[in-house]
Amino acid sequence: MAKKDLKYFMRSTEAEVVTAPGPESFKDEDGNVIQFEIKVLSQEEINRINDNYRRHSMATDKKGNPLVNGGEIVWKTERDSAKASRHMIVEALQYPDLKDPELMKYYGCVDVTDMPLKVFPKPDEYQHVSRIVMQALGLMSKVTDDEDVEAAKNS
Repeated sequence: MAKKDLKYFMRSTEAEVVTAPGPESFKDEDGNVIQFEIKVLSQEEINRINDNYRRHSMATDKKGNPLVNGGEIVWKTERDSAKASRHMIVEALQYPDLKDPELMKYYGCVDVTDMPLKVFPKPDEYQHVSRIVMQALGLMSKVTDDEDVEAAKNS
């Protein structure tokens, strides 16, 4: 039986940064696709971001009266998952740094959650960046070329 030691669970607190190729439309002076640097966020950070875009409010009927069920007020939860995803992209991307004041000023942005839409305005660019970030965070599985071909055959 393996030796039980808690040191195996004492991980480094240093953030892990991975690289992934950016969209084809972002190339350096030599024509190479720019490599993006992505910080792997902890589950705690992901939960905090999601919680920031969750709002609880009293459920009301068409006349604006509160809904009551069994003597208790009914609450509804509204989530802005699109904005939460954009915030995760901003927090995870280290290069390019979408929180950079100079870059934000260039795009005329005051809200960091708008930056992914400004910097990657084309749907295929935004989709690519969103996919590589979510894969790096472990929130989306990687799709191989074989799976893409198989999915195309089945559709």
